[in-house]
Amino acid sequence: MNITLVRRGYSPTGGAENYLKRFGKALSEGGHTASLLCTGDWPDAEWLFGQVVRLKASTPIQFANAVRRHLDPGSFLFSLERIWECDCYRAGDGLHRAWLTRRAEFEPALKKHLRFLNPKHSRILELEESLFKQRGARHVITNSHLVKSEIVREFAYPEEKISVIYNGLPATRSPLDLNAREEARRRWGLRRPTILFAGSGWERKGLRYAIQAVRGLNSIQLIIAGSGKKPSHKPGNVIFLGPVDDMSQAFAAADVFLLPTIYDPFSNACLEALSFGLPVITTTANGFSEIIVPGIHGETIDRPDNIDALRAAIESWSIPEKRSQASNACKALAAQYTIDRNVDETVRVLKRVERNEFSRRGR
Repeated sequence: MNITLVRRGYSPTGGAENYLKRFGKALSEGGHTASLLCTGDWPDAEWLFGQVVRLKASTPIQFANAVRRHLDPGSFLFSLERIWECDCYRAGDGLHRAWLTRRAEFEPALKKHLRFLNPKHSRILELEESLFKQRGARHVITNSHLVKSEIVREFAYPEEKISVIYNGLPATRSPLDLNAREEARRRWGLRRPTILFAGSGWERKGLRYAIQAVRGLNSIQLIIAGSGKKPSHKPGNVIFLGPVDDMSQAFAAADVFLLPTIYDPFSNACLEALSFGLPVITTTANGFSEIIVPGIHGETIDRPDNIDALRAAIESWSIPEKRSQASNACKALAAQYTIDRNVDETVRVLKRVERNEFSRRGR
């Protein structure tokens, strides 16, 4: 296959960028040609699998227009970015319309109204309309059934043209040193059962609900890895670690992972926590919740603001014997979701779409 991949912007720590590089490597090793359409900030050394075309664009709409001008009729267009049209679109960021709707449930009405009037959001919604309602995307890959159902419900997009392929982790992981847990716990002053919250975008990931849930639970500690706006008042059992360069240390120090997110297509942080043997407490608004069995791999809560349910789950999973019994099950489940599996499933879908859909452009 001659595949053109699309991604706007570049971050050295971005999940989409890391996924794209692994995917490009797999395509190259499989004998496929993989070129990249991106913006000027993508470094030369970070794409070794084919041609790089850098487009001048500072907004999503400008980038979508630039991609349209550079369309190669002989290439299969696989986009990880919202653009006007493509052969296949990977909706790894979820559905923006669904995120705005969910977010509005947890904020004042005026703020909700102003947000929908924001030009930035209206432009992204316009691109989603083009991809789904106007069928600009001839096939869609989602990383959860949650996102698939949203696309079908919001845009009447054909269900049979959406493939669900869950995220994956690198298959190889260096085992932690036996002393890593105690060293990390000493460094951060942890002496009680420890709940870990990690990630950026604290509003979306529900940090305020995590803090509310542990308020008064003095037998446990909540540690928060990442950066964001800290609350003016916090309980004494909450510790802000700041950005953590080596997240394996934070996972090693913790006993339970907590993510009461308002919306997450599929949280890689939850999957990574699972791979360290940590039970995960999250919401049904997280696509990751689809792969776990409550009571065995953690717990799922109906809403992030259901503080009583969050607190009950935290107290339940603070019992050492329960966590010990769950550890191997958590690791075994995470081991099923590798990046290699994701790439293999994605390539199979792209080949099928290429056979079925190229005739629409007369190729």
